[in-house]
Amino acid sequence: MDNQKVWFVTGASKGLGLSLVKQLLKEGFKVAATSRKINELTDAVGVDDPNFLPLVLDLQNEDSVAAAIATGIDRFGKIDVVVNNAGYGLTGSLEELSDEEARANFAVNVFGSLNVIRKVMPHFRAQHSGHIFNIASIGGYTGGFPGFGIYCATKFAVAGFSESLAAEVKPFGVHVTVVYPGYFRTNFLSQGSLLTPKNEISAYQEVREVQNAHQHSIDGNQAGDPEKAVAALINMTAEEQPPLHLFLGADAYELAYGKIAQVQQALEQFKAITVNTGF
Repeated sequence: MDNQKVWFVTGASKGLGLSLVKQLLKEGFKVAATSRKINELTDAVGVDDPNFLPLVLDLQNEDSVAAAIATGIDRFGKIDVVVNNAGYGLTGSLEELSDEEARANFAVNVFGSLNVIRKVMPHFRAQHSGHIFNIASIGGYTGGFPGFGIYCATKFAVAGFSESLAAEVKPFGVHVTVVYPGYFRTNFLSQGSLLTPKNEISAYQEVREVQNAHQHSIDGNQAGDPEKAVAALINMTAEEQPPLHLFLGADAYELAYGKIAQVQQALEQFKAITVNTGF
């Protein structure tokens, strides 16, 4: 494993981001890690290490993003791997979530990552190398979760632009991997990381049940081990041809195959209609 690579990780004060930063530092990597609140980040990482550069970052502010990336390059001389991990969950039916709530989720989960990509790509193009991990979700591949429509939409967007990005940056020697984690035992479902609608509609009983399950039953009981998930990410950087799509977790594997089977069935069932629409 080449621990001379320099990593830039967003959303590093909790969840998979925090696990990743801790494991990278343990293995001797240099890490520029970001959070909205630097004290939360330094307290969570809990080490005084010359390889650790904590940075305050407002993902919605392009100047803040540019400054963080420039500081990382100034400190370590380069950036080799970017992990767009920052984001938050949002529950609520499409009807009950306001335009403001929906746009706020897109602002962080989608446009925040795009800001990072936009500011780091000149560096990657100049050095003719780099690897971008965009952390989506299994909810960015299959959206059949009542009450998670907006969140899934943000993660579908991440998957979509990652595919285009991979094609765009390939000539510059830059790799892109979109990551679809299933349920991992982090604090992602805890208060502050999973937001609920300001105006709930009582008629959406199934949505409330799913929301309650995620907040109280699933939280703390997820089957996925975050340490194994981040080890997988680190290992991917050693691959000569890393995958564009990386699913993490047995649940993600099963859900992905379920979606594939569903699409295949629809394609074959309505093939005659699909292929006979030309002139």
